[in-house]
Amino acid sequence: MTATATEAPAPAAPISVARGYRFELVKLLSQWRVRLLVLVCWLAPALFVAAVSRQSSLPSDTVFGRWMHATGWAGPLVLLGFSGSWGLPLLTSLIAGDVFAAEDRLGTWRHLLVAVRSYRRIFVAKALASLTVILLLVAGLACSGIVGGILAVGDHPLAGLDGHLLSPGDAAGRVLLAWVCALAPTLALAAVGLLGSVALGRSPMGLLLPALVALAMQLAQMLPLPVAVRLALPGYAFIAWSGLFTSPAQLGPLLVGVGVSLVWAVVATALAYLLFLRRDFTNLTSDGSGRRALTAGALPLAGLLAVTVGVIAVSTPSLGSGIGQDKVQRSVATAFAHLYRLQAGQLNRPDVAEEQLAATAACTKGDGLVAPEGPGNDWRCVVSWHLPGTAATGNAIYQLDLTSDGRYVADGDGPKEVNGYFQVRTPTGDEPNPLWQFDGNVELLSSTPKG
Repeated sequence: MTATATEAPAPAAPISVARGYRFELVKLLSQWRVRLLVLVCWLAPALFVAAVSRQSSLPSDTVFGRWMHATGWAGPLVLLGFSGSWGLPLLTSLIAGDVFAAEDRLGTWRHLLVAVRSYRRIFVAKALASLTVILLLVAGLACSGIVGGILAVGDHPLAGLDGHLLSPGDAAGRVLLAWVCALAPTLALAAVGLLGSVALGRSPMGLLLPALVALAMQLAQMLPLPVAVRLALPGYAFIAWSGLFTSPAQLGPLLVGVGVSLVWAVVATALAYLLFLRRDFTNLTSDGSGRRALTAGALPLAGLLAVTVGVIAVSTPSLGSGIGQDKVQRSVATAFAHLYRLQAGQLNRPDVAEEQLAATAACTKGDGLVAPEGPGNDWRCVVSWHLPGTAATGNAIYQLDLTSDGRYVADGDGPKEVNGYFQVRTPTGDEPNPLWQFDGNVELLSSTPKG
């Protein structure tokens, strides 16, 4: 009699990443709150921009807010400023900050591990699914804001932060590029959300971590920090996109901010991945540790921040505030010259090139009693220019409120016929005198005059 040997069944292979990704994506999109977020992001911005653009009072304290009556391209930029401060951090918290913690709350890790049979593929599938949903939400915000602005106001030129007019095509390209650049800090916050979701489990702190990190970075940007520290924060690209709207574009801080954000995204995702591989899924009560989150999450990111500050400080002139008298004077004079031409066209006066105006600015801080550098609302600038064919030199006074990130609002202080408040007729309706109040930007990393 011959014995028949039975072969042991081969172990089942893990499912593919693509299949796990589709499963996680469907699982995310089946949640009612995620569906609601998608609907809100694709509809609400258009309604918001259209409604605000039709109001008599505009959010002039926001960059490009004062231009929402003039062009539809200002609305999506106002929306981008708000989203960078509040909207995008909250979205990353609700999506990336909950993608792993949801399994802890529902107690479904054992079922998922049996089905997928690979820690690595579970992590990759969840990370890619959350990234896809976040990109869908950001795309909705951008597209909806643009559509709402164009339909409500129209495809008109946009005045940049140095006063020069951007054609509708140029404005469209820069608006889209600004939203693309904002993806980098969004990815950094999403990676922090993944890290918090893995390290803290069902704890609500994991869900809130991206929003809390974003809030801390906003508060830090308000402080008089050295430029190196400011640029080393992963959220700086939410601010630096404004440099796209000058001529030439202020790309230095923007490129640094985007690069820092991408490094944070890679490092935080790698930390989350390592923590996930070390997770003990056999213990149903173990879903995260505050000590583990500190040693394997917070401390490495703090070290990354310190290294980034050192690298930026060594490679760029960024140990001070980045705001000096020469920079302020060049910025104010350039913006005034561009806006003077815009005002002349609106008042049907002869056009004069900026080179012929030869506008210059003399700026002091604190009535000359303090060093003319750093942020403050006590900057005062006297702009001088000369019209061809006239012997007299024109002068206009501005009071500046200059923030620590280089943005300022110049408020006209006379003479009234030049920079006072009066209505000017434009193709889109009556608008305030463009020289009355205007926004500007001082490039923090600029060290030499621009030609």
